[in-house]
Amino acid sequence: MKVGLISDVHGNRVALETVLEEMPPVDKLLCAGDVVGYNPWPADCVDELREREVPTVMGNHDAAVAGDAPFRFNGMARAGVEHAKEQLSEGQLEWLADLPAERTECDGRIKLVHGHPDDPDRYTRYTYPEEFSARMLGDEDVLVLGHTHVQGVRKYAEGIVVNPGSVGQPRDGDPRAGYAVVDLEAMTVDTGRVEYDVEAVQEAVREAGLPERIGTRLERGK
Repeated sequence: MKVGLISDVHGNRVALETVLEEMPPVDKLLCAGDVVGYNPWPADCVDELREREVPTVMGNHDAAVAGDAPFRFNGMARAGVEHAKEQLSEGQLEWLADLPAERTECDGRIKLVHGHPDDPDRYTRYTYPEEFSARMLGDEDVLVLGHTHVQGVRKYAEGIVVNPGSVGQPRDGDPRAGYAVVDLEAMTVDTGRVEYDVEAVQEAVREAGLPERIGTRLERGK
């Protein structure tokens, strides 16, 4: 079984559409949270995942938009949250509010969270300390997390920890949208990056009245 992994879409419809078009065929798609925030199209991104019935967990931006997050945001993040609150319908907000903090998929083989398994707001880097696997993988074969916007994979005796990177706002120095595909039979992970129309996103950021840096940072993947 091949499972597509995405995370941190952050309202970037252009990047999401490109990833979904370019990702190799998979049997299932999972999302590690932060569907909304920052970029101009939160409603479109929510609808895309809802219509595809993609199992998704709640990210910190999702929680803030749904009205249930004491997280501290900078100016850009606050602007994205307020924009999403204005753009989303009642049904879309309810979908965000109903997202769980974690979920187990694929007959219990994949655990899906946004940040650290013990704390959704904690950043867990791709270097994952050795003690992390034994304590956090549990009965699952694969732990999927996002939040850092940094793509990475690490194998342990207990299983695999993978961050597919960010679809809508990469921060690992590569401006291309990130995703990953895990093969549960072979127990392998392939990471992928795709180029998308960054200029179209930048123009939409300006038209929406969002902070310009939301768009300009996309050029460098920072």
